[in-house]
Order: sequence, then structure tokens, then C-alpha cells
Amino acid sequence: MIAPGIPQELFNSNGSEKNEREFMRTRPIILLDDGGVMNDNRLRGEQWPPLVGEFFASRVGGTASAWADANRIVILRILEPANWLRRTQIASDYSSFEREYWLDWLKEMAQVVGVSLPPDEECIQLSRQAEDYVIPLVRSAFPGASETIQDLHTQGYTLHTASGESSVHLTHYLEGMGVRHCFGRLYGADLLNTFKEGPEYYRQLFADLQVAPADTLVVDDSPRALAWARSLGARTVLVGSAENVGCDTMGMSSLAELPELLQRIV
Repeated sequence: MIAPGIPQELFNSNGSEKNEREFMRTRPIILLDDGGVMNDNRLRGEQWPPLVGEFFASRVGGTASAWADANRIVILRILEPANWLRRTQIASDYSSFEREYWLDWLKEMAQVVGVSLPPDEECIQLSRQAEDYVIPLVRSAFPGASETIQDLHTQGYTLHTASGESSVHLTHYLEGMGVRHCFGRLYGADLLNTFKEGPEYYRQLFADLQVAPADTLVVDDSPRALAWARSLGARTVLVGSAENVGCDTMGMSSLAELPELLQRIV
């Protein structure tokens, strides 16, 4: 464990430790982020470009290697934090955000490759088809992640996702891991029509599940996202560096440690 100390929620105003059963009287509903928790974004970044190249070279022209190089260039530009935040802020809803993303992604890659494209609606369909082609072929689960999810499901824990991705992407990734059946709702920005860019994302998620935040355990690799969930009353676990674990959350180095953590607090 990164942070084996008792989190702040277990203490009352006098600093005395509360009974752990009071802290978590019932099994929590577990909300898992995807990238950085279940799947390794670094591995995804390595596997996507050649698969993107295979798809578009056969349908639009150019070489697979040129498309792969273009994807590496364009996706870094699109995912630059300031650019991504601007996209979410100007979008009227998730559907319009996704359409603009698909168009920009394909058009910018085609410009790098030097090929012409069909009309916009066909470009949108091509981008959607490309994702449907690529994601089922990606294998990027962290060691032990699939086994841990299966174990939690067998133990009777209720699992949902809490990701910024779309539910379609999540379906493909979890099916590739062999654990889709372990989850209920695959919450992404599309199901909530709310971007994972503030507390409102979790407010909408809790409302849709019809659960109290205090009855959930949110697992994420982003301290910022956990702070949003915690501000509404959720309990939180950070996956990642011990340097980012505060006194108001629990920490672990990987998802594989979650069953042991739950044995300590449930």
C-alpha cells in the first residue's frame, strides 16, 4: 500500500479514530476510472497508431505507416490539456463534441498524410468505424486488473465505471479484458451528457444511480477528479504515486491492491 494510514474521514473533531464499521457500514458501490486505473494509457498510445494506419490506408489511401505517424502527431495536439479543455467548454453537448472531434481528428491526419477526404458526414462515419475497428484489438490492461475485477464481482461488489471516455469505448475495452459482465452502467461523458471536468460529472452520476455519494468508493488516478467526487461526499482511492495521496483519501499503487484495501475498511 502507498498510504496505509487511516484517512481523515475516520477521525472525529477531537482526532479520535472512528470505528471503521461506522466509516463504511455496508459494502460500497465501486466506481472505477478506466485509463490509468484499469488500462495503461502508455500501452494504448503504442498500439493505436499502427491500427489506425491499417484502417485508413485501406479506405482513404496513403500508406499505413504515414497514417500511423500522422495519428501520433495529431492526437498529441488534440489531447494537449488546454486544447482538450477548450473543446469541452465550447461544445453544446457531448454529441456535438464527438462529431467535431471525429472531423478534426481525421481531417488533420489526412492533411499530414496528404490525401483527400469525402464529405463531412462520411468522415464522421469513417472515424466512428475506425474506433470500432481499433479498440477491440487493443490489449492494455494493467497486470492483475482483469483478475481483480473478476474477484470483486464474485465477492458481490457492485461495479460501475466513472470515466471521461464514451460508453462505447468502455464497452470495447472491457470486452477485450473479458470483464464487461462484471459491470453495471458504463458511465462516460456520453451517458451523462456531462464532461468529466468538474463536480457536476459526479453529481449527475450519483443522481442517475440514485445513490448517496457516501455509499460509493471512487477509484481514479487523478487527484483532481477525486477531489470533485470527495466534495460531494464520496470516499476515494487514488491509484498512482504516493506523493499525490492526501490525508483525505486512500492510496494504492495498482488496482490489484483494491481487494486487500477493502478487507481493511469494510
